[in-house]
Amino acid sequence: MNTTQPGPGRSVLAVVAHPDDAELAMGMRLLDHAQAGDRVRVHCLSTGRPGKDDGEARRAECLAAAKILRIDRYTFSAIPDTRFTDHRGAINAALFDAFAEERPDIVYTHFPDDQHLDHAVTSAEATTVAMREAADLVYFRSPYSRNFEPNLLFVGTPELLAAKQKALTCFASQQQLDMPVFTGLNTLAYRQHVHHRVVERFPEDAYGAEMFRTARQIVHATRSLAGALCGWHGGQEPALASYPSVDRHNTGPVRSPRPRSAAPTRI
Repeated sequence: MNTTQPGPGRSVLAVVAHPDDAELAMGMRLLDHAQAGDRVRVHCLSTGRPGKDDGEARRAECLAAAKILRIDRYTFSAIPDTRFTDHRGAINAALFDAFAEERPDIVYTHFPDDQHLDHAVTSAEATTVAMREAADLVYFRSPYSRNFEPNLLFVGTPELLAAKQKALTCFASQQQLDMPVFTGLNTLAYRQHVHHRVVERFPEDAYGAEMFRTARQIVHATRSLAGALCGWHGGQEPALASYPSVDRHNTGPVRSPRPRSAAPTRI
């Protein structure tokens, strides 16, 4: 049974368009999930550009980064890079197959409003599948996201950020990755969304942040506590007789009328 209760053992799935998308957007969060005992998987829809035989090299880069971030599984589809708008049916089918391998408790994917068409299509198709197959859906911020206002910030540590930076160095084929720039984004960009008085209360080792927007989060009641409060033990119904009946037209409890045959008690 899938659950979104806090604690280890959840199934986490990140759905991304390209290699390095997950590591760039949420490398710290992925490693933190793994360290908490969650099962972490990344599904990448594309590994190469049309007319360029670099698919195997890019898969190898992903798998190398996965070892650093403790990603349990890295799976791939064969959607042509930059051609996602022409293959939406294939993307939808690939995602249903990916979700069927292990239904995730929480899904991360691209924010819908993105300048990169591959990202936008991935977000739309992943959202369609996640809304019927997963409990929680969270969008991450990518360098091309537009109009992104986070309502969830994951604040990391120096160790998590260092691991993320190391993982990104695995993507040697991606010359556009300017590490000092992306490190600066992790350490500074979130500050426009958090008042300095809140930042002052962060733990001393807080360092860097990744930004997300929650599309849906389902939280279940703590069953042991709810059962104790309601008197629900071993499948038995709550002890309703312990609650006073209430007249909706009266603010006080309704007193049961004394039976006519009963004689008044004398003290």
